[in-house]
Amino acid sequence: MITKDTTPEAHIMREITPLSERDCFYIVDRRKVAFDYPLHIHEELELNFIEHAAGARRIVGDSTETIGEYELVLIAGPELEHGWEQGDCRSTTIREITIQFSAQSLPDVLLQKNQFDTIRRMLERARHGLAFPMDSIMKVYARLERLAHDDGGFHSVLAFLEVLYELSLSEGARELSSSAFSRAENRSESRRVAKVQQYIAQHFHEEVRLETLADLVGMTPVGFSRFFRQRTGRTLSDYIIDTRIGHAARLLVDSTQTVAEICYDCGFNTLSNFNRLFRRRKGCSPKEFREGYQKKKVFI
Repeated sequence: MITKDTTPEAHIMREITPLSERDCFYIVDRRKVAFDYPLHIHEELELNFIEHAAGARRIVGDSTETIGEYELVLIAGPELEHGWEQGDCRSTTIREITIQFSAQSLPDVLLQKNQFDTIRRMLERARHGLAFPMDSIMKVYARLERLAHDDGGFHSVLAFLEVLYELSLSEGARELSSSAFSRAENRSESRRVAKVQQYIAQHFHEEVRLETLADLVGMTPVGFSRFFRQRTGRTLSDYIIDTRIGHAARLLVDSTQTVAEICYDCGFNTLSNFNRLFRRRKGCSPKEFREGYQKKKVFI
């Protein structure tokens, strides 16, 4: 079911899921010949498994990728646009198992317990959308198959928690949408990194100097650069650029500002540099990104 949204992003379909307040989760097993559901958002968290759909395209926030034969994605951002489109998929035997569940099914008081620590961290990452590698998919494949045919009783809830726990141990899960686009705050467990990330989120449109950030956390510039890369897996320069590109992508989608205006509003010094970095990260120019995203939206 869908409803008309009155927020500034009213051109995105807001799905009203069948999940009841009295249920822990809702699951549906579909067999179809094509992807025809438009880009959408919903409050509930969603685990979506797809098979026999090689060539289809997945859109999660500002991430667009062609999927393989098997796909498993966890969405935990209530305002994170997502959807799958036909792309180059020629299969007529597509299968999709979708599990939707409310955040209240896993309240903070439970997620703060030691036994749920890996699930908590996975759900935080999934606010950007989280794609799982093939080995993780194969580990939960049989359980998903059984869940799709269970009666939804108590033991089904336990089986679902087992699926979440197994996925939370995945070492190859990838975050999809950028933090800036998905409006998901970075939550590093390092207080120093978190402090720097917060500063960058507030000042990305300005010149961000290494010396300023190092002084912010009481480290030398060289030591801080090494520390930041060890903790985040990215250089400081790449992190700042990714933050700016994410904000730019959001403005391309949600505003009528020109590409040049967005370029300078997001901290880039030249339009040519902005276009080059945007294409390198998104595989298309800012103009192409805006036009492509608008085609995926449904006005309601």
